[in-house]
Amino acid sequence: MKLEKALLDELMVRPGESAGLDSRSTESTTIEWKGSDKRRYKKVAEEDLASFVDELIEAQRLLWANDTHALLIVLQAMDAAGKDGTIRHVMSGVNPQGCKVEAFKQPSGEELAHDFLWRASRLLPERGMIGIFNRSYYEEVLVVRVHPELLTRGSAVSGDGPPEHVWSERYEDINAFERHLHRNGTRIVKIYLHVSRDEQKRRFLERLEDPAKNWKFSVHDLAERKHWQAYATAYEEVLSATLSPWAPWYVVPADHKYALRALVGGIVVNAIDQMDLLPPQIKADDLKALSRAKAELLAE
Repeated sequence: MKLEKALLDELMVRPGESAGLDSRSTESTTIEWKGSDKRRYKKVAEEDLASFVDELIEAQRLLWANDTHALLIVLQAMDAAGKDGTIRHVMSGVNPQGCKVEAFKQPSGEELAHDFLWRASRLLPERGMIGIFNRSYYEEVLVVRVHPELLTRGSAVSGDGPPEHVWSERYEDINAFERHLHRNGTRIVKIYLHVSRDEQKRRFLERLEDPAKNWKFSVHDLAERKHWQAYATAYEEVLSATLSPWAPWYVVPADHKYALRALVGGIVVNAIDQMDLLPPQIKADDLKALSRAKAELLAE
């Protein structure tokens, strides 16, 4: 099955328009799947996720067999929005040999000694592969935007704060980087998991109250929560400035994990479908060789 085009269009941020995060729901889409009522919403979403997982298995085989394109999935979100669980559920059937997940945390000294895109470029997926960035080079216009003092780490920028042109130039660099990747066979799909502040609070409390989930919580998460509005403003600007036909942004409501995972699964399947991949054609000489090999095995 496929996600309806109208639903994909609703989730996508359109070029030339703002992301409009304030007006986007964190709970649901306006288009209901298969005309389902609210009581069946969870069941339908779980059924659809299972279908997308099966389709993704086949899509990955085609991607691997063709060896002409790569798929890069960029996941960005506030803390506790569900990035890890989404990766685990959506990619549950994918061959691990054909998929790599990279998590971007605090940059190392070596990474800070290079330009801000360097650590991402060296981890890009090869042709035939699916690469998932759990956070990404976008942290350098998000976290660093909220905490501008971090920009001076390993940077030529100095002084009390970065000049405003730093951000617009980084947006230009990101857009050029993604255009370069697209031209060279890497298809990019960028997904923002849109979670509400209330739902983040609920998930944080769940982690604190359940001993089995304590390890998921960090006091750093609470400190960053105090900058919620600054991050929301930064995300609005970043998504609006870096969307393009070749590297679109999708804003997925993330308050309900079952819906989030199904929607992400549908977006990923659609991204591979857009490559129009076909099973590799075997040349006549190779077919003859296969026929001889078969005959030899049957003759044993």
